Amino acid sequence: MKSNWKYILSWLLLMVGGFYLINALIMVGVIDDFIENMLVTIGINIILATGLNLIIGFSGQFSLGHAGFMAIGAYATAIITQRMSSEAGFLISMLVGVLIAIVIAAVIGTATFIRLKGDYLAIATLGAAEIIRNVINNLKITGGAAGLYNIPQLCSWPTVYILVCVTTIILTNFIRSKNGRAIKAVREDEIAAEAMGINTTKWKLAAFVLGGATAAIAGSLHASFLQTISPSNFGIMESISILVIVVLGGVGSMTGTFVAAIVLGVLDTVLQSFGALRMVIYAIVLILIMIFKPSGLLGNWEFSLKNLTRHFGKKERS
Repeated sequence: MKSNWKYILSWLLLMVGGFYLINALIMVGVIDDFIENMLVTIGINIILATGLNLIIGFSGQFSLGHAGFMAIGAYATAIITQRMSSEAGFLISMLVGVLIAIVIAAVIGTATFIRLKGDYLAIATLGAAEIIRNVINNLKITGGAAGLYNIPQLCSWPTVYILVCVTTIILTNFIRSKNGRAIKAVREDEIAAEAMGINTTKWKLAAFVLGGATAAIAGSLHASFLQTISPSNFGIMESISILVIVVLGGVGSMTGTFVAAIVLGVLDTVLQSFGALRMVIYAIVLILIMIFKPSGLLGNWEFSLKNLTRHFGKKERS
């Protein structure tokens, strides 16, 4: 128990240290507004991709509906904060978005996981995301195809940083728990897991719902930071962009998701001056990485403070 508290405290100190380091760099002018915007985008992408990695990498279910849950969070925040322009309103809007996403994810998951898997499941979740987008596109309260503008900017880099830390803690603890081991068992061999008494539908649904909830959080941050959203922001290309981060980092590696989100975020920012050529260069880099590293940048490897301290402890003894 003492050992666990030691590592919990170590991670907490790393997170607090990271926060104050970024804050210090902003204060001295090393991080300007442009880089700050990049950091916020990377943070939102990390929340989206870690949630999707839980669904694809750890439960083994292929989903293409992540943008739909992101849209739910974004529109919940946009609608509520335009009427309650305060920190309390932002928090309420985020909770509302998460609750709606959980309910819709539970309905979609219950309808699809019982009968579908693999490519068929991907098509079903893609269809569900398109239904969500088209419903938003045809509602008066959402602004229809024009979307919503002048959303109060209640989200800043500290908000994103804190929520990246919170969602990562929730997801990693869930993965490492007894429930997480059940989900991994379903991924490895669903028939064998069922034979061992694991309710496979229940745990696939749990991963899907939790992934959808984190996507709604990311959507809330996205809407509040950019201050403008429209249904076109949440199409299939958004789901594919999130999927690219997961695959590039390594399916089943939370550490890989962080690395891929940072690499792609920096690459996208550096190539801004190239205009239309930016997407060509971006695509070539992705192709080269997947040719020479098909398992992703980190495969299924995870960074662990516990393993790191053990490694250095062995070196000192030798």
